[in-house]
Amino acid sequence: MSGDGRCPAAHPTDPTPCVGPVVVTVLDAVNAGADGCEHHGARLLASLERGRVYALPDAPHGAAIRVFKAADHIRPFCWIDGPRTAPSQLSRAENRARHNC
Repeated sequence: MSGDGRCPAAHPTDPTPCVGPVVVTVLDAVNAGADGCEHHGARLLASLERGRVYALPDAPHGAAIRVFKAADHIRPFCWIDGPRTAPSQLSRAENRARHNC
């Protein structure tokens, strides 16, 4: 946990608390990563291009897939206010829906 009691995957400007224990590792395209709770793991994964998620050895069954599925519906840096209409500001699910009309 960081100095504020949140997991390493929690972005410094994301005001939300952790939800549960640290159970996943989220890696970016160059294999830099952070361990996190499912909540912050999903928010981090949603904010990365070509990110990946892996369950830690003692994680509950399905933790990584839950993070992966949640991230699909979360907008990158979702805690930032303001109009968000560019494809890079929408969730992957929203972008797929725009192209499947």
